[in-house]
Parts: sequence; structure tokens; C-alpha cells
Amino acid sequence: MEISEEDLQLINALQIAPRISWSDAAGILGAHATTLAARWERLKASGVAWTTAHLMGDPKQMCLALVEVDCEMKLRDDVTAALAAIPEVVTVEEAASNRDLMLTVITPTLAHFSDQVMPQFRKIPGLTKYQTSLCTRLHSGGYAWRLNVLDKSQKAALQALAGPEASGPTPAGNQGAPLPQSHLDLIPFLARDGRAAAADIARALGRSPATVQRQLNRVLASQVLSFRCEIAQKHSGYPVSCQWFANVPPGQHEAAAAELRTFRNIRLSASTTGRTNFVILMWLHSLADVLNAEQALQLRIPGIELVESVVVLTAAKRVGWMLNPDSTATGAVVVPAAELAPTA
Repeated sequence: MEISEEDLQLINALQIAPRISWSDAAGILGAHATTLAARWERLKASGVAWTTAHLMGDPKQMCLALVEVDCEMKLRDDVTAALAAIPEVVTVEEAASNRDLMLTVITPTLAHFSDQVMPQFRKIPGLTKYQTSLCTRLHSGGYAWRLNVLDKSQKAALQALAGPEASGPTPAGNQGAPLPQSHLDLIPFLARDGRAAAADIARALGRSPATVQRQLNRVLASQVLSFRCEIAQKHSGYPVSCQWFANVPPGQHEAAAAELRTFRNIRLSASTTGRTNFVILMWLHSLADVLNAEQALQLRIPGIELVESVVVLTAAKRVGWMLNPDSTATGAVVVPAAELAPTA
């Protein structure tokens, strides 16, 4: 499928304002609302782009774990499929070196990870070893990554219309009351479609549209969920993923995170436990850019020690969505159970 400049502009717009109305987007993108809606349906149907919502993974509210997995070569496909079927395992990637698979796991608590997820790993035939690093601070995630094909005025206009769902993690101490179960019931619908309308969710749940709209507004404002518009990586212009395991002096993590936010291709930066204390993930134009990125990191972040770089070969699952080998979405979503959301 060929992707036009107009397609990229639409995806970029939904990255900034994931739930913007087509009528509002039309005035900014210079296209009719029905044209934008049809264009989006075509992109979704082809698996090139999709919107989703998943638990933010902010350590102030829940547990975010990065797990490295080794497995028997003959059973790698089976191990990958078994891991991808676990709702808490939101992302599954195949690594080029030193481990077979890299997982991102989000659970409501550390105890849930230890008592309910790790035992599932041990039961998978062919999975021979795993090591876990726990996130202690989520500095930025894929929700903040942008194509940057729109001009400054368009970005500003979209940002002005973006709702609370476009925000990052809630600042420390600003978390509101836990969401009741009636509100958590909406999460699976938003995982399948980050633009799901209250009326459609209401019909599925047998509730009144007004009730669901009120519940949806509170879910969006809670910032428990990360909303994003994803694009198949091969169509993004950045076909190479590289993750760095690094050490940053403990007192300099916030300064390092602030500097990393100026890198346009950052997909993840987080402080972690384990052999290293900082992880960085970038999407790059080519393998040659791995060295360029390392030079930039060392130049701009004083004291950083890049311990290891790992190129991602393929992604089988990204934030709940199953992917084809060419990075497009299959349409299958491993929807998290509502009870996986933080309730206390």
C-alpha cells in the first residue's frame, strides 16, 4: 500500500489529538471531514495505522517491567506466540543479540507480576531463561513520538483541541481517586479503538450513552491510559529500532530525560533497576544512525555510559496489537481484562 503525504498528515494529527473530531481536524488539515474519515478507515483496514489505549505503565500507579527472554531456537515461534497471548505482556520484540526476545509487561502491582505473570512464563515449553528490570520512573513513551510532517501552526491548533487523553503520566501527587469497576469496563473497548465513541460502548455494555459518556470523560481525565495513534514502522520513515541499556549518575536522571525529549526519534526513556539504570529506545532511519545516535547521546548527556545496544529485528506485538512480519497490524488485539487496571 502506498502512503501519501495526506495520509502521513492525518496520522500525525491523530498522534497529537487522538480523539479529535473529523470536523475539527478538517479545518486544520484542509480536507473535508468525510474525506478524512474515509482515509482513516482505509489506513486502519490495511493495518498501516491504528489508534489504541493501554495502561500508562507509570510506576507511581502500577508496575512496568522490561523482561529479557531466552528460548530454544526450534521453539522460538511457539514461545513468542505464547508470550503474546498474555494480556499483561503488552509488547513482544525479537532482539538481534544477547537475548532472544524483549518484553514489556504492565501489571497493576509488583505482586501481580510476581504471583500471576511470572508463573505463566515458567510453564511455556522452550522458554529457558528470563531476566527482569523494573521501571522506577517513566520519562517518555511511544505516545509522545511524532512523525513531524505538519507545520507549526497545524501542530499548535491540534494541541489546542487535544483532550486530556493526549497527556503523559500524571505528575507525582496528582493522582485522583481510583476508578471504579464500571469505569474500568471501558478499557477493553478503548484498547481495540482509541477513538471508540461513548454511544458504541454504551450499546455493547447495555448502558445509557449519557452514563458512558460521563464515565469515559473521567477515564480520559484520569491519565491512567496512554492513548496513541500507531503507524506500521516500515511506513514511518524510521524502519530500525535500537534500544540502549545505559548507566546515568542517579542525580542526573531528570536532566538526562529532559535532554532526551529534544530527540525527535525517542520512543522510550525510563529509569530502571537491574544491571543498568536507564533504558532508551529510538526509531532510526538506518543502521548507520545507531552510531550517530550514540555519539549524540554521549555529547549531550554528561556522564552517560552506554553499556549495550540492541537492534530489534521484528515486533510480534506492540502495546496489545498483534503485528504482521512487515510491521502492519493484523487486526487482532489482545485486550487487557478490566481487572488488570489499577483500582487502589
